[in-house]
Amino acid sequence: MMTAQRRPTTQQHVPSPPRRVPRDHWPDATLALVRTGYPFIQRRCRSFGSDVFSTRLLLQPAICLTGADAARLFYDRELFQRAGAAPARMTRTLTGAGGVQGLDGARHAARKAMLLSLMTPARIDALAEATARLWESCGERWQRAEAIVLLDEARLLLARAVCDWAGVPLPAADAAARTGDLGELIESGAALGLRHWRGVLARRRAERWAGAAIAAARDGRLQPAADQALAVIARHREPDGRPLDERVAAIDLLNILRPTVAVARFITDAALALHTHPRCRDELRRSDDDVRCFVQEVRRYYPFFPFVVARVRRDFVWRGYRFPQRTRVLLDLYGTNRDPRSWQHPDEFQPRRFRDWPGDPFTFIPQGGDGFEEGHRCAGEWLTIALMEIAVRALTSTLTYDVPPQDLRVDLRRIPAGPASGFIMRRVRVRQAGE
Repeated sequence: MMTAQRRPTTQQHVPSPPRRVPRDHWPDATLALVRTGYPFIQRRCRSFGSDVFSTRLLLQPAICLTGADAARLFYDRELFQRAGAAPARMTRTLTGAGGVQGLDGARHAARKAMLLSLMTPARIDALAEATARLWESCGERWQRAEAIVLLDEARLLLARAVCDWAGVPLPAADAAARTGDLGELIESGAALGLRHWRGVLARRRAERWAGAAIAAARDGRLQPAADQALAVIARHREPDGRPLDERVAAIDLLNILRPTVAVARFITDAALALHTHPRCRDELRRSDDDVRCFVQEVRRYYPFFPFVVARVRRDFVWRGYRFPQRTRVLLDLYGTNRDPRSWQHPDEFQPRRFRDWPGDPFTFIPQGGDGFEEGHRCAGEWLTIALMEIAVRALTSTLTYDVPPQDLRVDLRRIPAGPASGFIMRRVRVRQAGE
């Protein structure tokens, strides 16, 4: 005879069944994401009154998250993995297949340690010094031009600096073409149509170029210094003792060059902020004590990439919501950096807010992160800050220029976003001593 089950008493804990994650009503929201751009996750989370919702993107289920608590969850390596997370169209353009961004476990740790070895204070200082010298020489060249487009010029400047720093030859005759390919990788990461295919072709050319440099370093035709990126990546060995495949080594070399060139986007945003907020420009011209605060606010306020992607490693429940294994998850960078629970007046540009910022890394994720022990910061973040500080000092103290009428609108539907004109500068002049 079956005995009746005893009803639970008030003292007994009965787990509640997982709640249903709020669901987007679109059968597939890819087109809505393209039309909305950066605020896609933030707006839908607000409409649901939730930090999490589910949808379909590129015909696959996806869960979207926003906010500092969601960031803490997302960077838990026990719950999330990178392998197989990024859409194939992104690996065909922005990141490459087999690079460090798509790894987990021992291979990721070893590759990450290798890349971090290139970001020591001494190596960052070396690149910063080389970049500062180029700002001076470029300023002299810009004086002879009727006008320049800062985004284009900053990319070329940074490409020259990082290739020299990394030990990768960049002949003057090739500089514009190589810089153009690196720029296309950045521009096409979230693109559809023709922009995407331009990125695919640029990825193929860039990998051939970087692969040739790796091969030359391995057979002795190139002899970079032992601490330069080309040498470090060429001699790196995986945990099983095997050297990196030449193509994979080329991808990780590009993962040093490409993000450095991408800083040109932040530099252009900084120029736009100086133009839009002349009081900041005047204050920095008098004293650069707050240049770090200004740079950080540029990185918080202006959009870079809208989200980062991972997959659920194993089933778990968060806030009563079930996250099924292998589900793709998107963490909202744009919305987290503008979350009113973390930032007062988040839609206002206020550099002074960083004077008293407590440093919680999960409230401020302009470049994503990787969950390593020192925090979840992007490996190249300190390099980005150093290069931006040099640029801001040049734009406020070294150079004078006019900003002619142009289209400075930032279209949040375009990824990556930035002033439509690329920030045109006219009558550029290098300040003389005593001015």
